[in-house]
Amino acid sequence: MRRRNLLATLAAAALIAPPAAARAQQLQRPVIGFLHSGSPGPFAHLVAAFREGLQEAGYVEGRNVAIEFRWAEGHYDLLPELAADLVRRQVAVIVSGGGIPAALAAKSVTRMIPIVFNGGGDPVGLGLVASLDRPGGNVTGVTVFAAPLTAKRLGLLRDLVPNTTLVAVLLNTNNPNTASQLTDIQEAARSLGQPIHISKATTERDVDAAFASFADLRPDAMLVAADPFLYSRRNQIVRLAARQGLPALYEQREFVLAGGLVSYGTSLAYGYRQVGLYAGRILNGEKPADLPVVQSTKFELVINLRTARALGLVVPSVLLSQADEVIE
Repeated sequence: MRRRNLLATLAAAALIAPPAAARAQQLQRPVIGFLHSGSPGPFAHLVAAFREGLQEAGYVEGRNVAIEFRWAEGHYDLLPELAADLVRRQVAVIVSGGGIPAALAAKSVTRMIPIVFNGGGDPVGLGLVASLDRPGGNVTGVTVFAAPLTAKRLGLLRDLVPNTTLVAVLLNTNNPNTASQLTDIQEAARSLGQPIHISKATTERDVDAAFASFADLRPDAMLVAADPFLYSRRNQIVRLAARQGLPALYEQREFVLAGGLVSYGTSLAYGYRQVGLYAGRILNGEKPADLPVVQSTKFELVINLRTARALGLVVPSVLLSQADEVIE
């Protein structure tokens, strides 16, 4: 009986197995390793933007390229091993998303495989590249210098919520970029004379606990720092802010699309599309050392008027005129 079952299984496998020529063609397809510090669901639309960039360079997944995905699900300590797994897989290019930590993890395990990153911070100061114009090694990508934007965000929040006495800042301290973020926020707050309170959130429960603490702190507004984990919890954060009637400013428009008040930051979709384009150009023979790091200068101000009305806020007309998108 067992032998008959085995033969039946082998016969069925033969029917669904691709012909030898097709298998050879599949093996010849270059493989891109996609390393991300976040989770697949919340970043699905950005993966789609990445695929658009790839297609622009002449590559379509399943036709002439394969993609191996590795997601850290917010556990940054897993990134080095996930990156090492892609190296063992002998991928042709590693694409990193969800911030600089994934790029640093990839670089720590290979100096040979090309790496294309997308993230904030200073890639030169962090040791990813020798310079923006001529990266000089196996790494290039897309970056945005976030520090100058922090004071702008706090200023926007104060314009929306006049006479703000205390701003709560939601920050994921598990992010390796936390020290830099904290310095930027504290310097911006000092320059504006704005008192702030740092609320740490590294898990879903921490997010709930942070909002629970606001009952005693009584902040007038909230600033949510950029972080893949916090981004993945955007629906939870927006819902809790609405429940407490707390005006909040975010870095990504997706928070505002989920019902948040306002966002100001770079277009994530643009960055992921550019990363896809660079990955395709490398597959076509170009070297990361010769591809300048793209400095993302496309900033978006998005305002949700429905949320503003629900919070009893009057959005200044000057902000409405500057907005790239207004949700009615």
